[in-house]
Amino acid sequence: MNTEPLPGTTDRRVAGLLRLLSNNATIVISGARIAREIGVSRSAVWRWVEKLRELGVKVKGQAATGYFLEKVPDILTADELKRRLKGSLFGKRIHHFFKADSTNRVAFELGHASEPEGTVVLAEEQTAGRGRAGHTWHSERATGIYVSLLLRPKLAPVQAPLLTMMAGLSAHTAVEAVTGLVVDLKWPNDLTIHGKKAGGILTEMHADPEQIRFVVVGIGLNVNQEKFPSELANIATSLRQETSKPQSRMELLVRLLREFESDYHRFVREGLASVIKRFEVLSSYAHGKRVRVTNGMESYLGTTVGLGPEGLLQVERDDGRVVTVLAGDIAEAR
Repeated sequence: MNTEPLPGTTDRRVAGLLRLLSNNATIVISGARIAREIGVSRSAVWRWVEKLRELGVKVKGQAATGYFLEKVPDILTADELKRRLKGSLFGKRIHHFFKADSTNRVAFELGHASEPEGTVVLAEEQTAGRGRAGHTWHSERATGIYVSLLLRPKLAPVQAPLLTMMAGLSAHTAVEAVTGLVVDLKWPNDLTIHGKKAGGILTEMHADPEQIRFVVVGIGLNVNQEKFPSELANIATSLRQETSKPQSRMELLVRLLREFESDYHRFVREGLASVIKRFEVLSSYAHGKRVRVTNGMESYLGTTVGLGPEGLLQVERDDGRVVTVLAGDIAEAR
């Protein structure tokens, strides 16, 4: 296992600067003191302050007089996460990026590099965030949660899709607990609020025919976005939009990772049935939902009639046939 920081990860001294300013919020700290306490030059302090400002952190002041924060920022620093997750599966190896192309891609590389189970990759911004079926994921800077988890479960490859549903259950519990919102689960991997998408899961694995080598579970949540691009405005929402107030990304991420760890241990211990049963209870899409199913070959209307033993959606088509949905897009038929 490589203990050197990954290229592009946040320099721990930048995190140190943020922590120093946060611990002395509204107090002017001289550039000389900052440089001395985190062990860098005065010019490096100025560069990193500019970096924080690019992320939307409200740093006031200038090199000649000193710097201070108007308010403590909601940045997901690795040090703070480790402190909050001490003793957790996800509190040991955390790779934080101010900007990454895709946290899933980075985590997949770490899987091949023998990083341990529980490794976390998170980014303040993604430039090539990915969703299911090749879709892109809108990853606005410092407003959402973009995190990927590396797992090494002793499961058969056919069971891996259940980790997607399980992650949805974990996110569902965390969001409802932190915000008080009512969240729906759209099979297999979306969190929706009032019919609009607020989060999604992308699970990718590396496996032999009989045994998973590792799985990467990527979770994207729209937290503090105030608006979306025009092409997404009618289909996407954020927790801030739904509650009319900003939400703490740190509180939400900590709760999400703790829920995920609990659900993951239960899944490994109890198997598929525990996930399928909970999903059927919490998802309005599991039973009695009129849907349109679109895959590469056809598009058809039907009504959902539950999940099969492997967690696959069962749909009774309008011609009376009950089919198992292996892949494709599921949309509510209005």
